[in-house]
Amino acid sequence: MKAKAFIIHMPKLKSHKGAAKRFRVTKKGKVTHQQAYKSHLLTKKNKSRKRNLKKIVTLDTVEVKKIKEMLPYK
Repeated sequence: MKAKAFIIHMPKLKSHKGAAKRFRVTKKGKVTHQQAYKSHLLTKKNKSRKRNLKKIVTLDTVEVKKIKEMLPYK
């Protein structure tokens, strides 16, 4: 009988699900996210402030390394 060769693979890394829901990585490697303060107490915020909070913004370069470690396959 032939002996079967067993190949040992490294385990897959798991994505941090909380980070996966909140952040996206662009094709150029930038990390984008939605801004906060847009869910409630909107009557006291003026229109221009609420309009600017709708925009998707890029994450600061200080935090990018941490987020990319949480999202290994993005």
